[in-house]
Amino acid sequence: QVQLVESGGGLVQAGGSLRLSCVASGRTISGYTMGWFRQAPGKEREFVAAIVWSGGSPYSADSVKGRFTASRDNAKNTVYLQMNSLKPEDTAVYYCASDRRTYSSARYQAPDEYDAWGQGTQVTVSS
Repeated sequence: QVQLVESGGGLVQAGGSLRLSCVASGRTISGYTMGWFRQAPGKEREFVAAIVWSGGSPYSADSVKGRFTASRDNAKNTVYLQMNSLKPEDTAVYYCASDRRTYSSARYQAPDEYDAWGQGTQVTVSS
């Protein structure tokens, strides 16, 4: 059974930075695209950023482009989300997720393309 555990969330002032981590167990993630999503109160879960299995070509949503970057360390079975220049509108619960396919370089953004999810970590950005 796949388990994903996020950490690194917290309270930060606008303009600050955080790095989220997601450690996987029960699945070797080196062959999977890993994504990050977020959900704010009263809103739907939305795609934030992802990185394909090979580690190249991380991609992100327009709302965070140039500020957030996904990365991975396959040796540690861990993915990261570096978040810079944080804004109050970035406040949400952040989730990592694993793609359901192996060795795919397609840039999945829809939540239903991912079959394993973490429990989430809260990020709060104060103005």
